Amino acid sequence: MNYQEFFRSELDGLRAEGNYREFAELERRRGQFPQANCYNGPGTVTVWCSNDYLGMGQHPAVLEAMHDALDTTGAGAGGTRNISGTTHAHVQLEAELADLHGKQSALLFTSGYVSNWAALGTLASRIPGLVVLSDALNHASMIEGIRHSRAQKVIWKHNDLTDLEAKLAALPANAPKMIAFESVYSMDGDIAPIKEICDLADKYGAMTYLDEVHAVGLYGPRGGGIAEREGLMDRLTVIEGTLGKAFGVMGGYIAASTELCDFVRSFASGFIFTTALPPCVAAGAAAAVRHLKHSSEERSQQQARVAEVRARLDAIGLPHIENPSHIIPVMVGDPVKCKYISDVLMRDHGIYIQPINYPTVPKGTERLRITPSPVHSAEDVERLIGALEKLWAQCQLARLPIAAQ
Repeated sequence: MNYQEFFRSELDGLRAEGNYREFAELERRRGQFPQANCYNGPGTVTVWCSNDYLGMGQHPAVLEAMHDALDTTGAGAGGTRNISGTTHAHVQLEAELADLHGKQSALLFTSGYVSNWAALGTLASRIPGLVVLSDALNHASMIEGIRHSRAQKVIWKHNDLTDLEAKLAALPANAPKMIAFESVYSMDGDIAPIKEICDLADKYGAMTYLDEVHAVGLYGPRGGGIAEREGLMDRLTVIEGTLGKAFGVMGGYIAASTELCDFVRSFASGFIFTTALPPCVAAGAAAAVRHLKHSSEERSQQQARVAEVRARLDAIGLPHIENPSHIIPVMVGDPVKCKYISDVLMRDHGIYIQPINYPTVPKGTERLRITPSPVHSAEDVERLIGALEKLWAQCQLARLPIAAQ
């Protein structure tokens, strides 16, 4: 077999479909984000697709904590958590996260992907006879964790309580069950009916596993997520989150009972066999969590900016999915056109919005995913809307198909 020719052929297929992904080589400017240097683009760009939703990756308290920890402890953790890698910074951060979610304990992982893969995979594989009921639009990390466990999996229609109950009712009453779902779904920005899912879990004796990665820091009086906002944290068995989005740093975690976290800590290969986060990263994340527990300013500013961008898109008639979250998906509906629009925004306007194509979203639902933040200025919004309006008009004049609203 000609391996290199195979690789080239597969990559050429992605390019022809418009699904080949190119990276923008960015260097964020400290204190000036969302401005960044782009080394393979126009030089200076404004980033409109970052998951650093609140700009906490630039916050002085976070940077100070990281500098202090780096000066005090050095660069790395020195090993896995089991072999010298459990530092004081890790323990402090886990305590902050347990407190954030009103749980007895929390457990850190190197990313949100790993926390889902390891926690779901471990729980589902080691609880005898467990059936996992997974929302149809769950993240790839959840899907992979469940698949890795080889447990029985039942997929229920996205956010469909009737379908979920029918599938619960069809299982043996004494079968162990776990309902796995997200709060904010990152591509459409819709929100799960958490209370009603918890009601069904209570009725049918199921555990609940809630992925809050696109909600922690952003919702609730202390940034505990949608479950905190709705007063439901105590009803959830496991709350999973990330430190790499609204908290602006890196890492993932679960928060749950002491016994459950200890169980995952003791059996999860994705925890046991990987090097711990650097202490300076843990210290920065803890500073972000502490700050957002006491400050709602960033959340309020972000919500105002999101509302402003939505209103401006409506005013110029651009198609975007209405949802109750901070995520604004501008619908294009064609992978080639989606990449074209993204490329022109970058090249001609210095605006970076990554095209979202298959397999991240289903074919025919390609989009630009816009994430306004408190660090975007009124001038940034004006330039974004002006560029999108001009580009949409050009596409229509050229008869390039764009999704209908």
